[in-house]
Amino acid sequence: MQKKEPDKPPQGPVFWIEISESMSRHFQFEADGQLSSLLFAAGLRPTPAQATAVSWILKDGMQHVGKLICSNLGARMDSEPKRWRILADVLYDLGTGLEVLSPLCPQLFLEIAGLGNFAKGMAVVAARATRLPIYSSFAKEGNLSDLFAKGEAISTLFNVIGLGAGIQLASTICSSMQGKLVAGPLLAVIHIYSVTEEMRAAPVNTLNPQRTAMIVADFLKVVRPSKLCELKKIFPEEKFLLSRQKKWTEMVLEHQATGEDALRGWFVAAYAASMEKSVYEPSSSILQEAYEKMNSMFSPFLSELQAKGWHTDQFLDGTGSRFAW
Repeated sequence: MQKKEPDKPPQGPVFWIEISESMSRHFQFEADGQLSSLLFAAGLRPTPAQATAVSWILKDGMQHVGKLICSNLGARMDSEPKRWRILADVLYDLGTGLEVLSPLCPQLFLEIAGLGNFAKGMAVVAARATRLPIYSSFAKEGNLSDLFAKGEAISTLFNVIGLGAGIQLASTICSSMQGKLVAGPLLAVIHIYSVTEEMRAAPVNTLNPQRTAMIVADFLKVVRPSKLCELKKIFPEEKFLLSRQKKWTEMVLEHQATGEDALRGWFVAAYAASMEKSVYEPSSSILQEAYEKMNSMFSPFLSELQAKGWHTDQFLDGTGSRFAW
């Protein structure tokens, strides 16, 4: 009796075979490039119906879900464009990593690859939504379209360079899965670090809660001109200014101040600190009393210092910061 040979699996089209053979030699961080390896890892035959269905689920279906979810966060992206731009690249690298790892788990390839495409869908929306606010911060003369076009040209140039570098890595380090697992995280870290430094250099002049809090805090730290006039009245004819805080005293010396002027200011600050131990709120009256005390005690103090050999004609503070009134 003649044995019946098992049915041979249907042969796929030529372009499908060429893609699968090419992907077995090259390593790329793209969803389309990983699709054929995912199908073969899952044991699916490359029939047009199955390929179309799985391709829609992995690429279009889950990616569209990620885009729709991320599109609801547009207001937050306007508030924090830099943070969301960095998050977009993190999500994209995460999705890419899941696609690379999906052939290692053929039984879960649909879930892993779908999650990777979901993350990449969110990344695409976040990256595109935050691109315009960042470009707008550089448009000083209404040349937003010119900046956008140049940015796209630079992005395309580096994409081409990246593809060339990826082909070289695919034939050397990334020819095996172990090499991919080593090179992938390293490239992702370099990518995120570069984007972070890029966002630090990009100026964003729109107000949000965080930036508003920083601006107001910096404004309150600056001494107002009226406060300077008040301090100048407390210390007439002196070459220093003192501002007493809760835990320390700030002293600023005039450009021509000598060591004796610094000693006088230090004396006032020390007296004010000792007097405020019993008073919880610093006030200008305490500085006035400390200044009067210093005038009565400074001459014998200075004479004793000079007798001990101290050079009181200079004050070496090391900062070189002085004020001119």
